[in-house]
Amino acid sequence: MSQSPVRIGVLGLIHDHVWDHLPQLVHSENAELVGAFDTNLALRERIQSEYGCPVYETPEELLSEQELDGVFIFSSNKAGAELTLLALERGLHVMIEKPMAASLAQAEAMLAAAQAKDLCLMVNWPFAWWPQMQHAITLAKAGGIGDLWQVKYRAAHAGPKELGCSDYFCDWLFNPELNGAGAMMDYCCYGCVLASNLLGEPDSVTGLGGQYRPAPLGVEDNALIVMQYPHGIATAEGSWSQVGKLTAYATAIYGTEGTLIVEPHKKGRLMLATEDEPLGTEVKVECPVLTLQTATEHFAHCIRTDQTPWELCDPKISLSAQQILERGVQQMQQS
Repeated sequence: MSQSPVRIGVLGLIHDHVWDHLPQLVHSENAELVGAFDTNLALRERIQSEYGCPVYETPEELLSEQELDGVFIFSSNKAGAELTLLALERGLHVMIEKPMAASLAQAEAMLAAAQAKDLCLMVNWPFAWWPQMQHAITLAKAGGIGDLWQVKYRAAHAGPKELGCSDYFCDWLFNPELNGAGAMMDYCCYGCVLASNLLGEPDSVTGLGGQYRPAPLGVEDNALIVMQYPHGIATAEGSWSQVGKLTAYATAIYGTEGTLIVEPHKKGRLMLATEDEPLGTEVKVECPVLTLQTATEHFAHCIRTDQTPWELCDPKISLSAQQILERGVQQMQQS
């Protein structure tokens, strides 16, 4: 017997990533969109026009009037953490967009609330659904390239506005209180969660950043976090001023017996270099099962099975990344 779709409400529309997830949600057989909240009339009108769902001016209205199983949260990092606590208190499962929160204290409160209520808290990292990234992580953690000693990730583009991000998104992205920082919080977070998953907790963290664009944005537009481990190192790079796409969104995982390069996006390749193949060969990557293809399908699966979210989306791993981010931001602000 087929199960009823998981009923999802959307809290916040000011994070542009929401518009990538909505098509997945409405086309899923395992989840359905039942309502959305945002304080901005134009965004409420957009989602109502495009998806025909009821809209609400306050989160409380949505949570009270609709029967929900869980919520997607796409607000600022600060407000998103507050909305998470509100939803968890109502007994709802939560999927929130990375990096989890604007501060470590918020992230800790979120995880504690989810554990106290025995609810799913899933942190969505967009690159978690790249088949080649999933395969690389599985291979690396299984010892496929020997003992790991370095993880490197760089996220970069010419800038949020240049990329086409909305004013709603940029208004909080360039606000250190709502975002938690600038490019360091937005983009170094990816490298931090990868390092947390593959290498664990670092012994030391160094954070650097600055405003190097001709027209400053009010927050750092380039940043670097270096994580030192007993037998390894990791780097997380973020840039809002890079010309072109070379090196952008590239992942490198280094082991004592091989090197993995994960090309970006869902159709990117996974390359493996070894002593016998120093220039690297492509690793065949199978299409993942449905529950690992999109955030929507995985969230619905976790709700139905009480399963902990897959590695990168596990809130404990994201909390570890938030700890690194906090240390990096503090060092950057002190320098």
